[in-house]
Amino acid sequence: MEDLLNKETVKRVQEFIKKFDPKLEVLALDTTARTAQDAANSLKCRVGAIVKSLLFRTENSFLICLVAGDKRCSLNKLKKILKKKDVCMANANEVKKKTGFSIGGVSPVAHNEKMDILIDVSLNRYEYLFAAAGHPNCVFKIKYNDLIKITNATEKEISE
Repeated sequence: MEDLLNKETVKRVQEFIKKFDPKLEVLALDTTARTAQDAANSLKCRVGAIVKSLLFRTENSFLICLVAGDKRCSLNKLKKILKKKDVCMANANEVKKKTGFSIGGVSPVAHNEKMDILIDVSLNRYEYLFAAAGHPNCVFKIKYNDLIKITNATEKEISE
């Protein structure tokens, strides 16, 4: 477990969340949290309380969408919100380059590049949320309103 917390990507998330709130901490799990369902099983919580951090590519930029584990991000809603015709999921190489994280461990914070972030309002159903912390076995627990503040995200209805 200690090895996981010493990984560069996990330390980057840990430092970022500690600056925001010294009480926040990265949790290293015995089991994987690579998917929302895996994370919910590991944490014994509802899958909707798991934050999926998804990278999308538009015509000329990238953005992160934070969506509940029991929802899907709607491309049609994104296109309308962004007023763009061309919006798609980023590929694994783009995810790694833009965020600095591999798929399965993409955190909503501490990205390589600054990007706009949208947070789906469906996440407000839960008092506490769990988000990836730079590795498939690492997460952090945070309140919905704090997640908005720490990510500087804009609340939108982006799921289906």
